[in-house]
Amino acid sequence: MRQIKIFLTLSLILMTLNSCNVTSTLYYWGGTTFMESHTSKYESLSYEMYKKQTPEALCSLLCVYEDMVQSPAGQRQVPPPGICAEYAYYLSLPETAEIFATHATDKQKRIYEESDYAIFFPQYAKQLFEKEMSLYPESVQFIKPLIEKLLQ
Repeated sequence: MRQIKIFLTLSLILMTLNSCNVTSTLYYWGGTTFMESHTSKYESLSYEMYKKQTPEALCSLLCVYEDMVQSPAGQRQVPPPGICAEYAYYLSLPETAEIFATHATDKQKRIYEESDYAIFFPQYAKQLFEKEMSLYPESVQFIKPLIEKLLQ
């Protein structure tokens, strides 16, 4: 009888633990799936940007970065390592502001409250580089030279 009680108690504990969300991740990667590839939006759009390098791909990727930085989720509730720096890098490129201004959809443009992207993007890039260094102090030795090189 005692063994049955122990078995039932252990079964109840295992069922309770099993019902917890064990699929949660440390970081939010811009959505759970994108299209039918079962990848995150970040993975799909960064691959598309690398492969096609179209203005539309850049605009979409910038919006996913913004979502990841402004609405972090996952267990840590912070943007994934390197995302702020990667986002800042794209924003600091001189052509990004013009590309975004001319190719972004109205919905994408509403994500940013500024309309003068040539001024806003470099300033925001600096904030993002600083955020990366504060969230991940081990990145300081890599980020400081980037700031000096890109945001002179």
